[in-house]
Amino acid sequence: MPFGYVSPEQAMRDKADYARRGIARGRSCVTLQYAGGILMVAPNASSALHKISEIYDRIAFAAVGRYTEYETLRKAGVTYADLTGYRYDRSDVTARSIANYYAQNLDQIFTQSLKPYEVELVVAEVGSTPDNDQIYRITFDGSVSDEPGFVAFGGQADQVATVLKERFSDGMSLAEALGAALDALAAPSAGSSGTSGSSAAAANGTTELTADQLEVAILDRARAHRTFRRLHGARLEELLAEGREASGAESHSGDGEGDGEGDGGGNGSEGEPPTGPSAPSGDGTPKG
Repeated sequence: MPFGYVSPEQAMRDKADYARRGIARGRSCVTLQYAGGILMVAPNASSALHKISEIYDRIAFAAVGRYTEYETLRKAGVTYADLTGYRYDRSDVTARSIANYYAQNLDQIFTQSLKPYEVELVVAEVGSTPDNDQIYRITFDGSVSDEPGFVAFGGQADQVATVLKERFSDGMSLAEALGAALDALAAPSAGSSGTSGSSAAAANGTTELTADQLEVAILDRARAHRTFRRLHGARLEELLAEGREASGAESHSGDGEGDGEGDGGGNGSEGEPPTGPSAPSGDGTPKG
């Protein structure tokens, strides 16, 4: 029997569905600006197989999906950046040019190969000021989007991006940005449990990713020439503690407003219990 005809539209849809399913099986990663540069955070228990890497002086690369495929792309990006800087000038190597290079390759693979790459990439460049920072997201089919401020990609990116949008603000410190990233990465696991207690736990950082389970790197605006730096060990532990404190303080910032005002029913002396049926039964401390 001859093979049945498959329209180009159906073939593209099948490829896209295949790639999306492969990417969704991984864990989400986040990239966001902070006052001193750009932060990249990825859940990764391996100390050897990196999801986040340096591409050039002020440019970094992060990826999710099939490791062998995005590692091939990473090496190609490093080669492209080195050759461009050697032939022309180091300033000619930009995140936009590298993102376009990746987009062209992924578009060609998606349209011409039987199997598409199961990858999603982010290329980030730190500028001399926050306004000059660049963050680009490249999908499996070669689509490129400019992401101002922050981006979540891979896995359950929509849930992660929703939390990140609530937590993100301009001019955050590194610890605050890391706390926001941890809260966002905890969102899918909290949502899957279906309980409000788990959601609260994730918001307060109790659904914790430890330093051993994280890959964290920054593009440090203050550094000259090569700005990429990995965070690990004692420094990362310290930042995780500070970030969770900042996250907890923000999540409870409005809980105590107005507590105790008028509760005493006019009784001004300390130790005298409030009277009347509206007397509070507890001390106002958040529970749970």
